[in-house]
Amino acid sequence: MSKKVVLGFSGGLDTTFCVKYLSEDKGYEVHSVIVNTGGFTAEELQKIEVHALNLGVKTHTTVDAVKGYYDRIIKYLIFGNCLKNNTYPLSVSAERLSQALHIAEHAQKLNADAVAHGSTGAGNDQVRFDMIFHIMIPGTEIITPIRDLKLSREAEISYLKEKGVNMNFDKAMYSINKGLWGTSVGGKETLSSKGLLPEEAWPTQVTKSGTEEISLGFEKGELQSVNDKVFAHPVEAIQYLQSIAGPYGIGRDIHVGDTIIGIKGRVGFEAAAPMLILKAHHALEKHVLTKWQLQWKDTLAQFYGNWMHEGQILDPVMRDIEAFLQNSQQNVSGKVFIQLMPYRFQVAGIESPFDLMNSKFGKYGEMNTGFTGDDVRGFSKIFGNQVSIWNSVNEGK
Repeated sequence: MSKKVVLGFSGGLDTTFCVKYLSEDKGYEVHSVIVNTGGFTAEELQKIEVHALNLGVKTHTTVDAVKGYYDRIIKYLIFGNCLKNNTYPLSVSAERLSQALHIAEHAQKLNADAVAHGSTGAGNDQVRFDMIFHIMIPGTEIITPIRDLKLSREAEISYLKEKGVNMNFDKAMYSINKGLWGTSVGGKETLSSKGLLPEEAWPTQVTKSGTEEISLGFEKGELQSVNDKVFAHPVEAIQYLQSIAGPYGIGRDIHVGDTIIGIKGRVGFEAAAPMLILKAHHALEKHVLTKWQLQWKDTLAQFYGNWMHEGQILDPVMRDIEAFLQNSQQNVSGKVFIQLMPYRFQVAGIESPFDLMNSKFGKYGEMNTGFTGDDVRGFSKIFGNQVSIWNSVNEGK
């Protein structure tokens, strides 16, 4: 009886090679699985399934992970206002973890002898997939044909043509990876330390002009409405917001970061909805949270985002931080008003029943109603007392 291998399958060149290599050269019974985290239409998923079956897989499974991806990962990235290096909303890195978890679960379900993925030896994904598999399905063999054989694109194409595979082998000028939480764009301009992606490289073209004001409604930190249109699940709100803001070219940037394997890399991305949500959420938090809540949220969230980027979603410390982030959102409810313009946006303000910027207690720079000038004189002396003592003791030293 042939050994079973579960293959994370996207339908591209690398995973197409993996099917033929594993089934025909190595004799495995291949079970392909694609995990949709918001990057595929129903029609695209159907084509990928047909392609997998035509290649000869034993079974093909499509996992709809979009809402689970939000509930397990994206929600906490919003609570933490997480931007890698203050720039990148962790679009692909978070997505890969969701995919790895579902692939491992599928391998458990099928009682597979091995699990395979199409990662090369050059990037972060190989570490993310391998690590999740080692933790969730220990002892299961991990097969990575592209990495292990050190294959070039040309070698893969030649092999598949010999096997009679009929598919489009033309390499696109730009590598696109689309998901719910943003789309990455890689090309020749991102391979060096200088260069901007041309307009035609961006998947979403700029078709809107002028200014448009929108409102985002949050309930306990989660996006519930856009322009007073209420959604059953935040995923739907994110997708709707993307359709409004994407055509402005908002959320485009190039991220420079440190990979897990120690090298630096550049990648372009467009993430209109994620950037608007993160900045709106942060603006609301600045109004409704205390300064020490904000301080500790920033500290923990920076670690959380970095550790997530490095694939460590299963570390129990992540559950501890998520509990803190969840609890911090009790009063993060209200509306945020944003002006959209081509290539940029501006937060115009917020409305919230929990707004701590309340004129009942005073107006910054003008007047206050909670204390007197004499109170401040005494407070200032006490607040700086220890530093005054230190300066007196160390005067002239």
